[in-house]
Amino acid sequence: MKLSQITAKPQLIEVVIDDEDTISEFGESLSFYTWDRQPMDVFLKLANIEQDADNNVIAIVKTLILDENGKEILADNRTLPAKLLMKSIAKVTELLGK
Repeated sequence: MKLSQITAKPQLIEVVIDDEDTISEFGESLSFYTWDRQPMDVFLKLANIEQDADNNVIAIVKTLILDENGKEILADNRTLPAKLLMKSIAKVTELLGK
């Protein structure tokens, strides 16, 4: 099979945070969206994340946590509680590894 046969445009997929602590705190699971395929520049930035400045890490994360329309939810000085931000990053990282 040729590699070109399995290329496709990225699709938005729902990611659910449904661990016991989150459900206990918010009364339900929480969800966000991300692309099922990430551009090569995002992968390269993630691979070098330890060497990047904090602002670069934040810029990468913002592109990975989206709403149902593919818009960044961490925009306009909006942020998540640190605990949920870390869980969101972990979920996206898990998906990228598959």
